[in-house]
Amino acid sequence: MTIPALPAATALVRVAGWLAGLVVLFLCGPVLTLAFGGIDLHGDWRTASHRSTGLAPDPAHHPEAIVQVYASRTFGWRGAFAVHTWIAAKPADASRYTRYEVIGWRALGGGSALSISSTQAADAEWYGARPWIVDELTGPRAEAVIAKLPAAAASYPWARTYRVWPGPNSNTFVAWLGRAIPELELALPPLAVGKDYLPPGEFVAPAPSGTGYQVSIGGIVGLTVARAEGLEVNLFGLVAGIDFRHPALELPGFGRIPRRG
Repeated sequence: MTIPALPAATALVRVAGWLAGLVVLFLCGPVLTLAFGGIDLHGDWRTASHRSTGLAPDPAHHPEAIVQVYASRTFGWRGAFAVHTWIAAKPADASRYTRYEVIGWRALGGGSALSISSTQAADAEWYGARPWIVDELTGPRAEAVIAKLPAAAASYPWARTYRVWPGPNSNTFVAWLGRAIPELELALPPLAVGKDYLPPGEFVAPAPSGTGYQVSIGGIVGLTVARAEGLEVNLFGLVAGIDFRHPALELPGFGRIPRRG
């Protein structure tokens, strides 16, 4: 006995139902984080803290070259969904760090969102949210990265374009640096919404770590398979996956479990 094919309309309804179910599942993490994760919903960005957290080694006692990648929850309710990432670098014998990051409000009025500065602490809170270290390099490997950072940052193509979702944003910039500087082998947190953004017409690219590849439609949906990132599924910018190299689950809202750094 043959089974009749489902009408096209029924098949589409089922696909839409599965997709809606996945979206609901992916949203559970951010909703729970909003409810129980300590996200500050009543802070004022004008008075929020940017104080140093002591995570960056003191240059006076650490003369070696150092590169640190930081992540911190974004301000307000968006912190349940995403983090802001940046890179801080100190050449050997330097007295201070230089921060490389993209800051959205700087792009208002056609300005450049790209910020390269040594005036703010490398490990400063991001509008009151304490950062953590995603990765840290020292010595010769850090020196190799530092030598390439200025040119890689200058080549970022979206310095005057900023979109919170799906990108390009601050995490798109750090992912760009990762692809441009293979020595970083940078696996960004799954909460770094925008790291998977690819421009229109480009659907396949190296993963930010340079240790694998990703397929992405504008950073909205996609798949990453890489040695550093593991297996990641991106649905509307929310990422779930498995890190096999440093065993961990990656869940929307929660990030890595357990978290590195």
